Amino acid sequence: MTDWKITQTKKVNFSRPILIEGLPGIGNVGKIVADIMVEELDAKKIMDFFSYSLPNSVFVNEDNLVELPKIEMYHKKVKGKDFLFLTGDVQPMDEVSSYKFTEKILDISQKNKCREIITLGGIGIEEIPENPKVYCTGNDGKFVEEFKNYKVKTDIYGVVGPIIGVSGLLLGLSKRRNMKAASLLAETYGHPMYIGIKGAKEIIKVLNKRYEFGISLRSINSEIRKLNEESGEGSKSSKKHTTLNQLKHYKDMSYIG
Repeated sequence: MTDWKITQTKKVNFSRPILIEGLPGIGNVGKIVADIMVEELDAKKIMDFFSYSLPNSVFVNEDNLVELPKIEMYHKKVKGKDFLFLTGDVQPMDEVSSYKFTEKILDISQKNKCREIITLGGIGIEEIPENPKVYCTGNDGKFVEEFKNYKVKTDIYGVVGPIIGVSGLLLGLSKRRNMKAASLLAETYGHPMYIGIKGAKEIIKVLNKRYEFGISLRSINSEIRKLNEESGEGSKSSKKHTTLNQLKHYKDMSYIG
């Protein structure tokens, strides 16, 4: 069964939004970026997505209780522009459900005259990068070229293989609807237990420049120092930045892409 149930949790008026997707993937780079943006910008949840094609498991939360895996959409207006942030615990687990979910997201985007789509992810490499590079590809050459202004590399052919999951399908399927989309991909260590927060930081720097989010990097730098000190075992609990301190949770997740 691959039908998707969409629940609107908050009614918000917006037009011509920019969609930024960050679901779990290599190093959970995209998810870390999306979660940090949602928290730091105080974005409000507007939609829940549920399907029986999600993983047949539950997560144990900080209250020691269980939660079903979730995918959510958030909204925030910044500098007069509407932004939608798509994030969650998991991605759809098979090809058909991934296509159907992506089409649902594009239906929502097209209905609201979405001006551009940005997907986020990691490029797995064989060593831990000290200064991760950010690459960009997409479905529109002129749109991709714009990211050169932010010191993003666009010579990506041969650097990355297939972009798997929703992050890739949003690029391909949006082209069929004449919607421009680009993907920002940061280098990260390709080990499945590695947390790609350094790559996430580099992507946030790009998004800050392009969209003037003004997201502070201080907390991210602090988390990087903690991870270095603890040899990748995750960060200690803190109530101030709950998203950043879910990094150990990110490490334990299953993901595709």
